[in-house]
Amino acid sequence: MTSAAPENMFESRVEMLRHLGRRSIVFVGLMGAGKTAIGRKVAAELRLPFTDSDQEIESVSRMSVPELFEHYGEPEFRALEQRVIHRVLENGPQVLSTGGGAFMNAQTRQAIAEAGVSVWLKADIDILMERVGKKPTRPLLQNPDPRGVMERLMKERYPVYAIADVTVVTRDERKEVIAAEVIDQLCAYLGRQRPGAAETAP
Repeated sequence: MTSAAPENMFESRVEMLRHLGRRSIVFVGLMGAGKTAIGRKVAAELRLPFTDSDQEIESVSRMSVPELFEHYGEPEFRALEQRVIHRVLENGPQVLSTGGGAFMNAQTRQAIAEAGVSVWLKADIDILMERVGKKPTRPLLQNPDPRGVMERLMKERYPVYAIADVTVVTRDERKEVIAAEVIDQLCAYLGRQRPGAAETAP
């Protein structure tokens, strides 16, 4: 019985890549949602390259994201982010994780819509605060009330994130589980259920 699993996984990957074409799988969501960690897992399972837009920005600018915010401010950072994401999207198919504010830019959303399939990793406030607390250098959280900042960002950004093609709730669960749910949702969005899904459905 278990010998069929690798074949099914390979079949799923081939079908997904065929439907995906030259598009990229683009993760969007707030800081702490797990876009990079889950993105890497999805990329590994689908055998696609993985790109982190923040790392690309740091490579291009030779400055860290916090340094860019400090020296140039958020508007200049967002303009650079938009240019980098547009360039990266030309290299699909791949899995791309984006910064929390990237999807708020209308031009970036349009570029993602044209060259990718967007996946929103949605998380509640407690999960986000627990995770971002482990990385105190987040520029937008350099504030006496970081939870208040996060709540404001959720209120502003969640309605826009909801435009994404696929939404997956991330939570206190193993990365492998969330990544598998992302692939299930992508398969459904691309017009094909993951092999085995129909057999286990009630």
